[in-house]
Amino acid sequence: MILFKKEADLRNWLDAQQKKDRQVGFIPTMGALHQGHISLIKTAKTNTAITVCSIFVNPTQFNDRKDFDKYPATPENDIYLLEKADCDVLFMPSEKEIYPDSFNKTHYDLGYLETILEGKYRPGHFQGVCKVMDRLLHIVNPNHLYLGQKDYQQCMVIKKLIQIIGLSKSVEIIVSPTLRENDGLAMSSRNIRLDKESRQKAITIFKSLCMIKENLLAKNLEGLKKKAWTMLEENSFKVDYVEIADAGDLSIINEWNGKRKIIGLIAAYINDVRLIDNMILN
Repeated sequence: MILFKKEADLRNWLDAQQKKDRQVGFIPTMGALHQGHISLIKTAKTNTAITVCSIFVNPTQFNDRKDFDKYPATPENDIYLLEKADCDVLFMPSEKEIYPDSFNKTHYDLGYLETILEGKYRPGHFQGVCKVMDRLLHIVNPNHLYLGQKDYQQCMVIKKLIQIIGLSKSVEIIVSPTLRENDGLAMSSRNIRLDKESRQKAITIFKSLCMIKENLLAKNLEGLKKKAWTMLEENSFKVDYVEIADAGDLSIINEWNGKRKIIGLIAAYINDVRLIDNMILN
């Protein structure tokens, strides 16, 4: 695996590879890697000649500075996991490298997606995601972009971004299913911060989503959401949202005709750790 820290060095190397018609698969991360990330690396390696992973904890997508300061950093283990997975390239830029003085702070018109769920509870978050992804996509210039379903709304935002910046014809997005621990907890870098008791209670998010899915025939969506909310609160969670939405456009729904593809989404804090998860319900 080759490690690059400078945009110019990475770009020169990739240019040489792409002149040989070697396609590039890209997995952007913020480090603290787990098997969910590694599964994306493995998927990329089956589809593309060159697999590039980036590690950059992006300050512009944290609306809470304390959350940024507490974000876990495990660079030595990250490098070990990537080498073990046979990743070809690791890009570990500095903040100055991603956001030089010449960086144009564009506002991205994300429409409805920026006003709901994560957009509502983390104002400015998706603008920050778009800023870093705009930079990374233009640096790496991948053929395929690999993302995880756990960040479902973020995947939709990045699809929108790719349209906005004119890369929809050159970059294919591949979204892989959420990887889970044996008890159902969605794999997340934030799980590192859970103490033993919180870790045991954290599976309530998964259980709540399963409860909604198993009782959909009742079609009383408001009742199901309230029941899931109560389950979370009874297990020490402070809930941001429990919602059911159209899986295609994330429009929130309270009534279901039994035909639309829908998704359940939850965000909640246990102590000071914010966890999110989602599940396709039908």
